[in-house]
Amino acid sequence: MIAREGAGWQAVIADLALILFMVAASAVEAQHEEKVDGPPAATELGEPGAVWRPEQGVSLEDWLAAQAPDPRQQLTITAQHSEGGADAAYVQAEGLAQRARRPARIVLQPGTGNAVQAVLAYDQPDELAHGLQEAGQ
Repeated sequence: MIAREGAGWQAVIADLALILFMVAASAVEAQHEEKVDGPPAATELGEPGAVWRPEQGVSLEDWLAAQAPDPRQQLTITAQHSEGGADAAYVQAEGLAQRARRPARIVLQPGTGNAVQAVLAYDQPDELAHGLQEAGQ
């Protein structure tokens, strides 16, 4: 059998594609293993629409009243705590959530101070997205 000229390039490209696939698959597997064994991931928040901090001089209630009402926004209260101060930080954040008079997610993070902030962001749970998808069908 006589080989045609130029017929070998397809085999070379197929080999390179197979090598690229194997490298990519091993990288994905290694990345997955790191996530499982690593520390818990930080809470992912959406892009903030508005941020409140106590040093702004406005109460949380007045700040929320000044924001445009949007049921798609989630109120997240984040409190930092030093070692051993998680309970006090939670009590402070829970008090803010009660004064807000709307559902709020409380996130505690280790830090160097007792910083607290409230964020309105479009990071509602997937239930809202599923509801919109079902309504469109």
